Amino acid sequence: MRVRVATTALGITAALLVLPACSPDTTGAHPATEQAVTPSDRTQETSVPSSAALTSRLLDQSDLGSGYLAEPQHPAQHDDVTVLGCPALSELGGSAATGGTLAFPYKAKAAFTYGGSSSEIAEELYSDSPKKLSDGIARIFAAMASCPTYQVISGGAPVDVASQKLAAPNTRGDQQWSQLLTFTSAGRSSVVKQTAIRSGNLLVIVSGSPALVDRHLGKALAKAMAAS
Repeated sequence: MRVRVATTALGITAALLVLPACSPDTTGAHPATEQAVTPSDRTQETSVPSSAALTSRLLDQSDLGSGYLAEPQHPAQHDDVTVLGCPALSELGGSAATGGTLAFPYKAKAAFTYGGSSSEIAEELYSDSPKKLSDGIARIFAAMASCPTYQVISGGAPVDVASQKLAAPNTRGDQQWSQLLTFTSAGRSSVVKQTAIRSGNLLVIVSGSPALVDRHLGKALAKAMAAS
């Protein structure tokens, strides 16, 4: 089974779960990696980058190096989604678009395959006020961390998901989250690493093959923050 990073790492978990930024927190305590939004964060709320500006900050093939091919952007697929075995995720909204994106006003994304293999890496950028970004992404990671295993049924196809919370990366940014997701379907498994970093009014999410995420996370964060 080839797990498509752009539509499954965030699609089957975070992105397919509708998340209004102002919705109440139903998952209890936030992960230990979350920090309070500071007064300096609030000063950045008035200069939120547009989607066009975010697109220019995404990694491209020249940043990644040889062997990477950009994947074309596909229209979002809207299938009925059911989450089984994880009440916290179900409460966030189990019937949403499998190819959707997080409910922040400005966004951009790109995905790449590597070396003609099934290895993939995807990057998503979002912008909003620091508090909305913080509350939104923390709620999703907290929900997934509350359920080590669960099942998602999308378009009639069941996928077993196992999540493992990882130590936050020691890198720039105001807040960090990281996890390892294992997707199993029809007896075949795929492992995806997903790391999210908030810096002021920017949220950077890098997902994909663990080795590729580790290799390019620093580049993604540096380019996203370069114009800040």
